[in-house]
Amino acid sequence: MSCVNREQLKKDLLLYAVTDRSWLGEETLYEQVEKALKGGATFIQLREKELDEEHFLEEAIALKELCHKYHVPFVINDNVKIGVHVGQSDMEADDVRKILGEDKILGVSAQTVEQAVLAEKMGADYLGVGAVFSTSTKKDASAISKERVKAICEAVHIPVIAIGGITADNILTLKGSGTRLLTSGE
Repeated sequence: MSCVNREQLKKDLLLYAVTDRSWLGEETLYEQVEKALKGGATFIQLREKELDEEHFLEEAIALKELCHKYHVPFVINDNVKIGVHVGQSDMEADDVRKILGEDKILGVSAQTVEQAVLAEKMGADYLGVGAVFSTSTKKDASAISKERVKAICEAVHIPVIAIGGITADNILTLKGSGTRLLTSGE
């Protein structure tokens, strides 16, 4: 079981931003993340699947320090050493919790009520549920219904974050789903 302060975590997860190198244009990832933080992001996830380990570690260290400066929690996709968000095809949440310890944040992706309940039971601090809309950043993700998102929210006691394809144009369609916590869009 985690000793992470869940009430504080709910506040921290208000606007959850996930990095994506394809958005950079002429800017660095650091510059983009700092813009997100200045714009109100309250939680940052480093998700960079295409970087080699050396460059990934450099980015992770710099972004962890940047997030610390803004007093914003920082997790890394699929990296247990810092604070982590894992998908269904990664390690089981209870195994990750054993490695991570009780004082680090553990997020788990879920697409079904069963996955969500199991992740909570195994020590997840929050869930990333979706994709709620189609997304260009994760080609293999298929959208799940608002009804399923609502069912997941009703089945667990930990924060649920809607993920995938959220934009200013579609965010209001999630109203009433039970998620009060949302990721940044594409």
